Amino acid sequence: MPADAPIERDDEAMALTRRLLRQVRRLEIRARHLAEDMFAGSYRSVFKGAGIEFAEVRRYSAGDPISNIDWNVTARTGYPHVKQHVDERQLNVLLAVDVSGSVAYGSLDRRKQDVAAEVAGLLAFSAIRNNDKVGLLMFADSVEMFIAPDTGRRQGLRLIREMLHHRPRGKGTDIAEALKHLSRVLTRRAVVFLISDFHDEGYLRQMAVAAKRHDLVCVRLIDPREREMPPAGLIELIDAEDGTHLLLDVHSEPYRRHMQELLDRGRAQERQEMMRRGVDVIDVPTDGSAVDPLARFFELRRRRLR
Repeated sequence: MPADAPIERDDEAMALTRRLLRQVRRLEIRARHLAEDMFAGSYRSVFKGAGIEFAEVRRYSAGDPISNIDWNVTARTGYPHVKQHVDERQLNVLLAVDVSGSVAYGSLDRRKQDVAAEVAGLLAFSAIRNNDKVGLLMFADSVEMFIAPDTGRRQGLRLIREMLHHRPRGKGTDIAEALKHLSRVLTRRAVVFLISDFHDEGYLRQMAVAAKRHDLVCVRLIDPREREMPPAGLIELIDAEDGTHLLLDVHSEPYRRHMQELLDRGRAQERQEMMRRGVDVIDVPTDGSAVDPLARFFELRRRRLR
């Protein structure tokens, strides 16, 4: 081996580190500016007060909800008392990001994982600007990394760095396992953003369980080739997770239209099933702005809460 080989490897590692730091810095600047200029007020109005904490017990007053009566104190004192709650001042926000093989796909300039990192960065700095705690969970066919929620810019930078630098060990997707893990590690109510292309099955029951305990929002990453098939004749599809091959003839317009209807129907049904379980859904295309769908979500949810 040449004597200068270790030096060459060190130079390559340093160059890679510099590129990663530039990526982190660019994403941080964009996320911070958007969080400050666009999302700060929307985020606060939508999520502040999503959870409540106990404050005190006081004497019952006319008009107080009967469901708030503290029966133990009432029995002990002989007078009706109610529990008083206040909005939580600090929320836990958890970004659950899919890093499976299908998320590494991109038919144009941007891959799904690039858009996932941008969305997560925007949400992270929106939370940090409001002094909320934010954490990260990355998963494929198992949970690959968990960073507990914390506050501050350093935490935001750490989450972005880990998302950009992470090299997944698994290729498959197990959303149910990721949601089970969340239930084990999050001891208090949290706002959970589940960012994935949802190329998985059998997770809806666990999603319903998670939605009862947390404020769960699903961010669906959609590539343009998953919305519309090109008239390209014979095309070979390769599953990025299990490696299976499928040959399709998409030259026929009726066939393309039929396949498109199946895809659209499946996506609409998936959305309906999520929302039926109390989960909000945001669709983010990889060939457009990640900001616009988030802004629309904040606005629609603010109207709904009003």
